[in-house]
Amino acid sequence: MMKGSRTYLKLIGVLLILLFSCNEDKIGENDFGTIKGNVVAAGNNMPLENVRISTQPISSTVFTDSDGKFTIENVPVGDYAVEARIDDYITDFEPTTVVANAPVNVVFELEVSTTNNRPPTTPQLVAPTENEVLQSIEAVFEWTSTDPEGDAITYTIELRNDQNDDVLLFENITEATYTYSPLILGAQYFWQVSATDGINAPVLSPVGTFDVISAPIDNRILFTRNIDGNNVIFSADEDGTEFQLTSQELNSYRPRRNIAGNKIAYLQSTGAQVDIFTMDRDGSNKFQVTSTVTPNGFNLNEINIDWPPNTDRIYFPVFDKLYRIKTNGQGLQLIYQTTDGSFISEIAVSENSNLIVLKTNDVDGYNVSIISVSFNGNLIDTILTGVNGAVSGLDLSVTNQKILYSYDVSGFESEDYRRLDSRMFIYDMVAMTTTDISDNKPNGTNDLEPIFSPNEAFAIFTNTSNDGISQKDVYSVEIGVEDSRNLLYSNAFMPDWE
Repeated sequence: MMKGSRTYLKLIGVLLILLFSCNEDKIGENDFGTIKGNVVAAGNNMPLENVRISTQPISSTVFTDSDGKFTIENVPVGDYAVEARIDDYITDFEPTTVVANAPVNVVFELEVSTTNNRPPTTPQLVAPTENEVLQSIEAVFEWTSTDPEGDAITYTIELRNDQNDDVLLFENITEATYTYSPLILGAQYFWQVSATDGINAPVLSPVGTFDVISAPIDNRILFTRNIDGNNVIFSADEDGTEFQLTSQELNSYRPRRNIAGNKIAYLQSTGAQVDIFTMDRDGSNKFQVTSTVTPNGFNLNEINIDWPPNTDRIYFPVFDKLYRIKTNGQGLQLIYQTTDGSFISEIAVSENSNLIVLKTNDVDGYNVSIISVSFNGNLIDTILTGVNGAVSGLDLSVTNQKILYSYDVSGFESEDYRRLDSRMFIYDMVAMTTTDISDNKPNGTNDLEPIFSPNEAFAIFTNTSNDGISQKDVYSVEIGVEDSRNLLYSNAFMPDWE
């Protein structure tokens, strides 16, 4: 029942009370009382000023002060209906009985009148734009609508596609944006937004149309890009065509593709920690692998994972320990623990060669060592140790004879883990030689996070200014060839190439 109807019924009830309670007794000079009270807005209890207060039967008429209070004096004893009336609010009535020489109190909570309330404006669709082809299985819907009275607006999105008869409804949306995934690759979608202020009938937008790219089949390169404070994983082909794999509403990074499994493993923030997830190459079928034991280290942004070829086990560090777990979340195993308590930050594993390559460091990320050990924990080789500065990136060649890494040759160390002159090196475990491959690296920049190309003729890596805040870009370099640096993807980092 509407508020106005309830008020009308209340008035009728009050008048009936007054009718049956009337009498012809004469009022003496002391048979007067006082009506006091206050008026507030329903919902927020804000005092209402200048509300007209009157009674039936008629006595004096007064108005509320700045605190919403009022007083009617010298009211003859008897039963009354007290009325509170002001523009833009529904008039209300409260019954009261005035007694001699004593005040009675009346409280009003006035509802906002909706008689002249106007509906929100027709929603205007902003994104996806009409007939846009999304390069992702995620859509970020945006639109605009306003309410003339400033009422809160609630939105509903209706989403359909040309692949099935599904009708998706996303209701009770309070902001003019909404993110949804996964979309169907290769599908055409139709979407419409309705807006309501809870008072008027919903207002419908025009129907918008957009398409989703077909499944990428040649995207062998992965990288991470920061969007609005979150890391988002993309795939791309060598011509630069990109495809978004993870939601920009989540923080996902450090992708590693496994060819045999035809899936991608990656890290994703889950509250204050990170977990390992897997997904298909098109970003669908996401699955959380870890739960009770999760990757950890001196800096969650500076640890990596490894998924060796032809295995269903993913390797990850937890401070001074190295674990592996099956991609179905089962079979958690402790594989190795450092002998000196140093943290494991980066790993590269070859199961068929009984080889584990580790980068270890102290709690601040320094006092770095790169070593290779067997699965039974025996030291095989020491690649780097006893140096100052940071190491970022670690990869193992297909032959398991070469190790690629990045090291800050400046030896600089700071609380914010800034690097000044990181260069890429290849260590040959057979010849036991180290080669600098950061040919023509621009001064004042860092080469970070290097990965071998599938044919190992190239390295793919991140280059960025050493100021620690500038944009990061992914480059490739042909190993041993001068002037072969090539920009692949802008605003990108943490590459993988399988």
